[in-house]
This record gives sequence, structure tokens and C-alpha cells, in this order.
Amino acid sequence: MSYLSQAAASGEKEPRTERGRKTLRRLLEAAAAEFGERGYHEAAINGITVRAGVALGTFYTYFESKEEVFRALVRDMSRATRAHVAEAVKGAPDRLAAERTGLAAFIAFTRRHPELYRIIEEAQFVAEDVYREHYLSFVEAYRRNLAAARGRGQIADGARGEEGDETRAWALIGMSVFLGMRYGLWREDMAPEDVADVAIDLVSEGLRTR
Repeated sequence: MSYLSQAAASGEKEPRTERGRKTLRRLLEAAAAEFGERGYHEAAINGITVRAGVALGTFYTYFESKEEVFRALVRDMSRATRAHVAEAVKGAPDRLAAERTGLAAFIAFTRRHPELYRIIEEAQFVAEDVYREHYLSFVEAYRRNLAAARGRGQIADGARGEEGDETRAWALIGMSVFLGMRYGLWREDMAPEDVADVAIDLVSEGLRTR
């Protein structure tokens, strides 16, 4: 799957031609490289256009400012991450298998796209609403999946049943974020599948002695 989806700009600026979509893709990929390497405040629009190989005026056909392209990029990176994990787990036989496969896929994705962390984390200071949207969209999808798995009897009801699904979703996402940081970004000294084995053993068995 491509790192960036075909369209990320909003409203009337979304291109309607294949040529326009390809140009938008180049701009977003260039923005990912520019923001990922230099950070939001040091990044420049002309740096994006040079990387994309387009004229400065072309940028303003799609975006009005550096903040607007940054916001579009964060949303697109969020969609791309969710889509990558969803594709990886779609054949999983049960929820625990999906958790393991999804975590391994996320760590592998992080290794291929290390700029993801820098850009998402900067979003909390540049565009907090988009930063929150990124995590809330993950949580809502996770909550629905957990509820469905509970309904099929694949996972336990937990301490608070349906009411606890959101809390469990946040806990599982938090685990993924920090494991992705440690094993995807900082050091690659364990295979993603091995990291997932350890983490999902904790999820399924807990810390209590048996």
C-alpha cells in the first residue's frame, strides 16, 4: 500500500483529475520529508516545492499555507497508518491474533516511516485538534472492534464490560505507541513479530501468577 492516500486536501481543493492527484501526492510526500527532517518551524514551503519538483504557485493551488499542508499531512498519515494495520489484520482468526498481527504491522510501518512520530507529536503544538483527532479516530475504531470481539465471545467482558471498552482501547493504543517508538524508531534489536509475542502474552495472560 502507498504511504499516502490518493487525496488529502479538503473541500474544493481536492483534485478531480489524475494529474492533479499525482501532483498532490508529490506535494504530500515532499511535505512528509520536509517536516520529518526539519520539524514544523524550520520547514519551508519552498523546501516542499523543491522536493516535489513543482513551482511555488502549484503549492498554492492545493494549500493556502504551511499549516494547512501540515494539517492535511497529519490526517493523511493517520489514515494511512490505520489502513495499513487494518489490511494486515483482516484475515486474523480472532481478536488476540489480530492484536498480535496489528502490533507487528505497526512496528514494521514505523520502521519504514520514522518521520511519522516526529510529525504526529509536533501536531499537538501546531494543530492540537488534528492531533486529538488522530488518536480519537484510532480509539473509536478500536472500541468498536473490542465490542464486536466481546460479542463473539473472543475476549473477556473485563471489569466494566461495555463501559470499559474505551479504556481498554486507550491502553492498547498506548502500548502500541511506545513499543513502536522503542522497537521501530530507537532500536531495531527485536523483530516486530517477537515484540508482538511478548506484548500480547501480557495482554492475554496478564502479570498475575497462575
